[in-house]
Amino acid sequence: MKKIPGLAGRVRVGAPDESLTSASGVVAVAELLARVGMTGALDDAVGEIKQRDRGLSAGEFLVAVAQAQMFGAQFWTGLDRRRADVAGEALSAVATPASTTAVGLAERFGPAQLAGVEEGIGEITCRVVGLLPAARRAMLRAGAATIDLDGTDVEVYGSKKEGIAYSYKGARAGRPHVATWAEAGVVTAADLLAGDEDPRPGAGSLIERSVATLTAAGVTVRPKVRGDVGYFAKDIAWAAVDNGCDFSLGVTRNPAVWRAAAAIGDDAWRKAKRMNGAQVAVCDYAPAGWPPGTVTVVRRVKVRAADVSTDPRARRRGTIPKGQLALALDGLVEHVYAYSFIATDLDVSTPAKAVAVEAWHRMRTDIEDRIRDAKHGAALRHLPSASRAANTIWMWGALLAVNLSAWLQELAGLDGGDGRGRAHLGTLRHRLLIVPARLVRHAGQITLRLPPGQHLLTKVLAQLRRLPIWT
Repeated sequence: MKKIPGLAGRVRVGAPDESLTSASGVVAVAELLARVGMTGALDDAVGEIKQRDRGLSAGEFLVAVAQAQMFGAQFWTGLDRRRADVAGEALSAVATPASTTAVGLAERFGPAQLAGVEEGIGEITCRVVGLLPAARRAMLRAGAATIDLDGTDVEVYGSKKEGIAYSYKGARAGRPHVATWAEAGVVTAADLLAGDEDPRPGAGSLIERSVATLTAAGVTVRPKVRGDVGYFAKDIAWAAVDNGCDFSLGVTRNPAVWRAAAAIGDDAWRKAKRMNGAQVAVCDYAPAGWPPGTVTVVRRVKVRAADVSTDPRARRRGTIPKGQLALALDGLVEHVYAYSFIATDLDVSTPAKAVAVEAWHRMRTDIEDRIRDAKHGAALRHLPSASRAANTIWMWGALLAVNLSAWLQELAGLDGGDGRGRAHLGTLRHRLLIVPARLVRHAGQITLRLPPGQHLLTKVLAQLRRLPIWT
């Protein structure tokens, strides 16, 4: 296009054109929903949320909230902005409710309906996996299945919000407590706690519900539960075993485990995988009351004494034995070791197996990535309502948005075929979802006129349309 000379003062803003949309990628989401029958699966699992058969069903409402967050809604009022996009709404598989209507519908979800959300995720994941290439499908169902546990604090403002309390950091917060299926990148279960609630008592329930979700998705291997030191509790270990899982949980640095680590011989250490300066060994420590066969894997990382902080609040100082720490601070040694401990019932009978288990446990950062995506790709960094029930649905909107992103990239072939090449939701939004276009209707045909150079949406639609529509 030729450059227009002398633009200053000559350009006028015309009347709004309802055939234009800033979010043409909504058609890709609509194609995904049709291929996996997502709204129907959620409707069947959640059940009715209102007496009159009009307006949005439970499944349509949940998808609408998730879709709004995928397209950048940060608060309930973001749904109103989605509704104002006439062309985008025409392309969407579900109607977007008004923000006031949405809050009212969210408050109709009780414990039974929330359990239905997780049941629906299991059914949808089963359908998604069934559409994947045979090798990827076999890997997900018969290769490995890891349930990761973690939580995050969401700071909020306002003293009258339900289910909100001061966290140990001194911030008023809610606390989403999440379980994911690591290999699929999918959230399987979640609870919304107050900022002062300990997530450990509810971890067993998350494990049980996640196992049910994996079973519904067709997983046939024995799952493994993975958690950081915040889940060091025998009840969680037993919950994993009772639900047919193995476990690998971080261990608090107590005097007994420090003594066991000190007794490890120098010839027992082996080089860790994919971590410079790290070594792995197994020590003679089994927490009291834990399931039979529990052992403790130790990782130590060499740290230069000059790099040890003099600030007593520094986190790393707690990972260094007190004797070594004193020597380092006095300048009497050149290096010290920082230690981490894992209690597990997995097979670590040889050094090679112990190294492999430690490297696998370190990959629990996958769930941190899912939570980060829910907070910064979707809108879990906000809990916008005074109502705990509405905030719970807002949380599920963010988690379903992350799942939709994972499913879309899996079925469209955007993740490299193994899930490791998957983009964050914010990146997907920029590349695929928020793409301006003109909606043209002619002779019964609907055409999207995309800007020059925008080819990803065309590629994704072609890939999705090769798949059968769920009936």
